[in-house]
Amino acid sequence: MLRKVMATAGVAALLWSAGTAALAQAVEVPPLEFTHRELSNGLDVYAMPDSTAGTVTVQVWYDVGGKDDPEGRSGFAHLFEHILSRKTVNIPYGGISTMVEDSGGTRNASTGQDFTNYYETVPPQYLETMLWTHAERMARPVVDQAVFDAERSIVQEELRQRVYAPPYGRLQRFVIGDNAYDESIYRRSVIGSLEELNAAQIDDARAFHEAYYRPANATLIVSGAFDQAQLDRWVDQYFGDIRNPDRPTPVFERPVPTPRTQPREVVAYAPNVPLPAVAAIWPGVPANHPDTAALEVMQAILSRGQSSRLYQSLVYERQLASSASLFAGFNEEAGTLTATVIVAQGQDIDAAEGALDAELERMRATLVTDAELAEAKTEIVTSQLRQRETASGRAFILGQGLVSENDPRAADQNLAAVQAVTAADVQRVARQYLNDQARVSIRYLDESQRPEGVPEDSWRNPAPMPTFLTVPPAVLPPNELRPEGERDAPPAPGTPREIPAPAIAERTLSNGLRVIAATSTDLPIASVQLVIGGGAASDPADRAGLSEFTAGLATQGAGGRSAVEIARTLEAAGAQIGGGAGSDGTVLSASMPIASASTVAEVLGDVVTEPTFAEAELNRSRTRTVNALRVNFRQPGPIASAVLDRLAYGTSPYGQTASGTPESVGAITREDVEAYHERWWRPDNATLVVTGGMTPEQAFAFAEEALGDWRAPAEPTPQVGQRAGEVLPPRVIVVDMPSAGQAAVTAAVPAPSRSEAAWYPLSVATAVLGAGQNGHLFQEVRAKRGLSYGAYADLAQRRDRALLTASTQTKHESAAEVVDIVLAQFQRVIDEPISEQAVDARETFLTGGFSRSLETTGGLGGFLANTVQLGLPLSEVQAYPQRVRATTPESLRAVAAETMSPDRAYVVVVGDAAQFLEPLRAAHPQVEVISIDDIDLNSPTLGL
Repeated sequence: MLRKVMATAGVAALLWSAGTAALAQAVEVPPLEFTHRELSNGLDVYAMPDSTAGTVTVQVWYDVGGKDDPEGRSGFAHLFEHILSRKTVNIPYGGISTMVEDSGGTRNASTGQDFTNYYETVPPQYLETMLWTHAERMARPVVDQAVFDAERSIVQEELRQRVYAPPYGRLQRFVIGDNAYDESIYRRSVIGSLEELNAAQIDDARAFHEAYYRPANATLIVSGAFDQAQLDRWVDQYFGDIRNPDRPTPVFERPVPTPRTQPREVVAYAPNVPLPAVAAIWPGVPANHPDTAALEVMQAILSRGQSSRLYQSLVYERQLASSASLFAGFNEEAGTLTATVIVAQGQDIDAAEGALDAELERMRATLVTDAELAEAKTEIVTSQLRQRETASGRAFILGQGLVSENDPRAADQNLAAVQAVTAADVQRVARQYLNDQARVSIRYLDESQRPEGVPEDSWRNPAPMPTFLTVPPAVLPPNELRPEGERDAPPAPGTPREIPAPAIAERTLSNGLRVIAATSTDLPIASVQLVIGGGAASDPADRAGLSEFTAGLATQGAGGRSAVEIARTLEAAGAQIGGGAGSDGTVLSASMPIASASTVAEVLGDVVTEPTFAEAELNRSRTRTVNALRVNFRQPGPIASAVLDRLAYGTSPYGQTASGTPESVGAITREDVEAYHERWWRPDNATLVVTGGMTPEQAFAFAEEALGDWRAPAEPTPQVGQRAGEVLPPRVIVVDMPSAGQAAVTAAVPAPSRSEAAWYPLSVATAVLGAGQNGHLFQEVRAKRGLSYGAYADLAQRRDRALLTASTQTKHESAAEVVDIVLAQFQRVIDEPISEQAVDARETFLTGGFSRSLETTGGLGGFLANTVQLGLPLSEVQAYPQRVRATTPESLRAVAAETMSPDRAYVVVVGDAAQFLEPLRAAHPQVEVISIDDIDLNSPTLGL
């Protein structure tokens, strides 16, 4: 956590009492602090030390991205990102992930149009190890046919999962992407296409590395707990001797785009589109343009939060849309403005587009108000404050400024520029950039509406695609993995640092409200979570989603404020509030600058104790929720999860989905909501958790101010009865969904409740099965066979009997194979001997993730709120790592044998059954099939 005091206690108290006047100026965002040096080989090194951090983040950003994909090889920079993470001359396939996870760390990589980055966050003693792995990847990667073929297959599955499976994936990645730019280096999608990925060859990958992956084209960022002098020595040791190739980095001659002077209309069709969509695109500006700050403020006024203009007009007041937003994207060399509207069920697409146009014209025609301007600035400032809470977050901000603007101080300068934006600036950029003559208008409709004769690619941009660079062939011999006895060993870890558990204070108010406080940062921010007992398990059988719906509706009018007034009050204060329900509790959460604490206390108190539940607001919320559920349940993953709960829990409370279904939410009445609120929302059934920069006494004072007048009724506190019901027999269900872009595969077995002693060794067994990239599922499904972008296992945390679930998505034709692989891995944990070292590694992975989760104000608050929902003592903060660490090979095997037999498994596959049912039925003759059109998630029998 960042330990830089940004305001004295006296100043903080003054800000608290002063309300929210000039809040954007009052909330001080700490500037990024760093040192910089450049090695003789051109490598830029940025160091951001924080002696109080519990981790260290190591990032390498390469100046190569989607815009550098070779001709005919769209998606290649992203494909190479996958390849480079796998093997070097001294690290066998997957070894980097193993080292990171076995250290208790996490790693990943990403590709944008302008960059590719690779990053790890680990305990500080593993800093040298991570530097060594990055040097290995830069200088000594192994790009062989096995790695190339496996990663290409995985990237294709990622494309199916992120683009073809979601209802609006094609719209965002392909239709908008292709039409956002004309003759531009940014024209192609970063993720590429199946066809061009198939066309790629291993020689392309070797040439790509030789062309772009060199010290002079890279930036190393280290942030967190480390000694600066020691870091400098290690950087010199591992990176100083890496030479740049003799040939210069290829330079693509940028095409000169023709200015767009005429509007263009596009109609696109795709399968599985539950609600039509409208989009509009305009040319924007590059990230370093003087107008970016004004455009960012304009974006916030139009679409940040519930008080934004697009939300208020299209979603809230006229109910024409289920969502409406405008996004300003800034790349290094160009940018775009994109408005997207998902039309509400039963509403007219022309009316929705007309309402969007009217709001855009209002932005051009009249000055925004002083209140709107101040609110937008406050939202931007507080968002930056939250992003800077961790060493990792600050490193990403620095890296983004370097790749987008070639300036490490870009983020700080942008905040200053935002503060200087005027209403006239906002109107000027709206008039200049929201230009109807440069607009591309898009309509996105379901495949069933495609007129006969209209081709599938009718949405393609008619502007000529640029001819991209062809990377010169590699001239260096390819690297090979050295024999095991000849490899350089990674550096040994240093001395571990003890990270003390957070100090927690507790008090019970006179009304019975339990208050838990933990100071977790010196930043002037706080997180508040009100936990109310009950949750989805307390929903009536015919009103699934009632607890979650009640939490959301409570924020839509309370204490004399309308929904609009609540949104404006909170957003002007830089605060956020929201509510939802899990299986065992409802949580109302708020995030805020401490300067806004009094304002948030007043609103929170009203929302909890005096919600209006106005009929008009209920109707609006119900419509929005039903629309969102319709979209959600057109995706294979959410359908599989909901069906799995019904198979495992049947008629019991856990059998219902917490969010409800379109039918159950559609039936909720005002009387239902009022009765639920009256029965369950009471101080003696609630706990307030406060984390962040407040002291315990400030937190208790906040609780008293917000909820001290909340009175408990005379009736006894309500209780939920049996939540899980009896254990039901295993079944195999196929939900036939021909329009799905990919098949979802899930399997689950009954598991202990969170409070049982067996839960801890089973959590380690679950990690062996499928946590992270070293779990059996990831290795067998993704790494070895390339059948999925990822495959994981999760052990749920519930008061009553839980589920241990394995899940993945794959192309339809491999679904049956994946089912059998998944079930085999359950059995493997039971049968295969496991060493003490392997158990220790999985324990470290779990406890490392736990420690990282406590680094943020929201993460610590979430853990404490979860312990309350589950009925655990607060000492679980200290006990959890110890109990996980107590797992032995014997206790793991014993709990696995008792729990994880595939003979106990519920299996659900959602996808195009015609492509996998025959082989699935051959292996599982008991399989039951139901059409997506016939399934009834409200029924314990699912309609079968």
